[in-house]
Amino acid sequence: MAANKLDDISSITVSAGALSKTLGISERMVRYLAEDGIMVKTSSGRYKLQESIFNYIANLRVNNDMKNMPKLEDELDLDIEKALHERVKRHITELKLALMKGKVHKSEDVEAVMMDMLANFKTKLLAIPSKLTPLLLDKDKAQIQNILTDEIYETLTELSSYNAMDFYGKEYVDNEDEPEEEEEMYLNDEGKESGI
Repeated sequence: MAANKLDDISSITVSAGALSKTLGISERMVRYLAEDGIMVKTSSGRYKLQESIFNYIANLRVNNDMKNMPKLEDELDLDIEKALHERVKRHITELKLALMKGKVHKSEDVEAVMMDMLANFKTKLLAIPSKLTPLLLDKDKAQIQNILTDEIYETLTELSSYNAMDFYGKEYVDNEDEPEEEEEMYLNDEGKESGI
C-alpha cells in the first residue's frame, strides 16, 4: 500500500504528547511554551504543528543569539558615549541654526507652500478655457495659437515667480542687519542662545 504524500502541513494539528516527542521536550514544556505564545494552540486543545515548530526554532535562535551577545557594560565606553552624544547635540544645534538662517526648510513648510502654489496654478489652468473662449471666436488658426501660447506662458510665469520668504518657518531670523564678523551662537538645552 502506497503512503499518502503531503505537500502542505499547515493544517495538521497534534496533541501535546506528539509535539513533545517531535521536538524532544516534555509535555509540561509544551504547555509552558504555549502560555508564552510560542506553541500555537487551537480551540480544540491541540497544537498547530507547522506554526509551533517554526516558532520553537525561532525562539531557540533568539535565545542563542542573546547568549552570544557581549554584555552591555563590556561594550560601553563612557568617553565614547559622551563624545557621540555631544556630536549629536552639535548636529542638532547646527540644523537649528541653519533653519534660523533660512538655509534649510522644514518639510511641512515646503509642503504647505508647494500645495498652495500648485492649487493656484491648477485654478489658473482650469480658468483658461472660460477666459479665452470669447476672445477666440472668429479668429484664424495663427491668432488662436498666439493667444493660447501667451496665456500659457503667463500662467507658467506666475508659477516660476514665487516668494522665497514663503518657505521660511517661524524659526527664521533675518540677519541682514548683523555685522560681517558674527559670533557663533548655539542653543543650550533650554533652547536659549549662548555665545561661543
